Amino acid sequence: MKNNDDTKIFALGGLCEVGKNMYCVMHKDEIIITDAGVIFPESDLLGIDYVIPDYTFLKQNQSKIKALVITHGHEDHIGGIPYLLQTVDIPFIYAPRQAVGLIRRKLADRNVKYSKLVIYDESTVLKFHHMKVEFFRTTHSIPDSHGICITTPNGVIVTTGDFKFDLTPIGPVADIHKMAEIGSRGVTLLLSDSTNALNSGFSMSESKVDAALSNIFMKHKGRIIIATFASNIYRLKHIVDTCKRNNRKILTFGRSMVNNIEISIEGGYITNKEIFITNEEAKKLTDDQICILCTGSQGEPLAALSRIANGSDRQIKLQDDDLVIFSSSTIPGNALSVSKTINKLYLRGVEVYTNTLLKDIHTSGHASEEELKLMLRLINPKYFMPFHGEYRMLKKHADIGVLCGIPKDNTFVLSNGEVLSMHNGVVTREGNVQAGDVYVDGNRIGEVSGAVMKDRKVMANDGIVVAIVNMDANHKMHGKPNIMTRGFVLVNENQILINDLENLTVKSVTNLKWNNYVDLKNNIISDLYPYIFDKTGRKPLILPIVMDIKK
Repeated sequence: MKNNDDTKIFALGGLCEVGKNMYCVMHKDEIIITDAGVIFPESDLLGIDYVIPDYTFLKQNQSKIKALVITHGHEDHIGGIPYLLQTVDIPFIYAPRQAVGLIRRKLADRNVKYSKLVIYDESTVLKFHHMKVEFFRTTHSIPDSHGICITTPNGVIVTTGDFKFDLTPIGPVADIHKMAEIGSRGVTLLLSDSTNALNSGFSMSESKVDAALSNIFMKHKGRIIIATFASNIYRLKHIVDTCKRNNRKILTFGRSMVNNIEISIEGGYITNKEIFITNEEAKKLTDDQICILCTGSQGEPLAALSRIANGSDRQIKLQDDDLVIFSSSTIPGNALSVSKTINKLYLRGVEVYTNTLLKDIHTSGHASEEELKLMLRLINPKYFMPFHGEYRMLKKHADIGVLCGIPKDNTFVLSNGEVLSMHNGVVTREGNVQAGDVYVDGNRIGEVSGAVMKDRKVMANDGIVVAIVNMDANHKMHGKPNIMTRGFVLVNENQILINDLENLTVKSVTNLKWNNYVDLKNNIISDLYPYIFDKTGRKPLILPIVMDIKK
């Protein structure tokens, strides 16, 4: 990437994927970062907690970083902040009030100390030497969601953040007038949320969900258990309001649910604090006075609803007249685990409601096709780069842009690391910066390599064989080798195979073609591997261990 007077725009995460959002605008010696998210690992990433962007470019250019600006408080936009701060010096983080509360809690949980967290609202203007940052209010499933307008010497860049257009929302209406005003100035490049680009029409209003839930509450006389996204603050808000209207108290289960409720109460987004009760207080109420609000809408094995469905939760035991509501959509990849949880609930004799054409108990916080068109018309950009979505979503959104009058040559469907260069209002592709996935495994960031993940997959699929050999200082073996297996075969039921592996290990040790223990271990692997595959058709991880003993 050339270091010239052009303005550079690129993503370190969020392109060709849903999550891990991180976008950068760079002009000379200034970098403005938008969002720092995570993505949750696919099932094949065994033992991995989160996937974050590769921060190498930011580390190499951290003297240029002026600010990290957060659009809203969802995990795929703020979840990476603790890891980013452990890697890169960030002068200031600007975030809306709700996001600030969530970020502070997140930093405290990770024991990361950071004092330069600044709250902004839609009237805030950030001025740097080369660039100016403004904000406009959007509608999403969490309060204080904003789009961002960055004015540079080479043109105006608008990024929408996550948004939808809801004319009857639970919270504030999006500031369409400001969007139109920004569009009237002349926007060079628009980056717009593509998550629901494949969905036709308009997304359903949150108030319609409110009405559907209210109807259910009025009719049901037993306990109501609701599983929803803990981050969907507006859904939580109208569940609270509905409970108040129907004389129900709320029990909360799940750490993320409790945290989000607490932060929302502190920020004034949820009132009626007295409606939340403890399990002991619930024992004094009748079933028609109780609502249980919990995590687990995606069938997560350790989440509250899964424990309740399994009958393993120590505090909540299902009753025949319970009603369980999944007020959520199923994230791609989670359909099987959600289905298993629903089946377990039915087996326990409770009634289950999921979102269908007949029960409008969930709506997305992301714009569908017609709303994407409206954003394109309001901002009226010269160039368009879809972001936040898998490739098929980005491609569909680019096609929508063409339908709205943007020349096809002025649309850019990019991958993470690809760079756009903007010069005097003209945008072109220009090179790449380093980008990729970094794995977070417990407290370790980036220490788990592809080789480690390969070994984990081998162990998960074919198990492990451990060959322990006792050697003295003269390289003489003492006793028989000890063969241990995990996830491969049961030793007691495969004694002939184990004996053969012991004999092959003896052969490897007595082979004169080794000079050190590294050679010896390689000999053992070379001798055991083809035999095991020939006899079992499996390829376990073979781990030779040489124990030094004293005579």
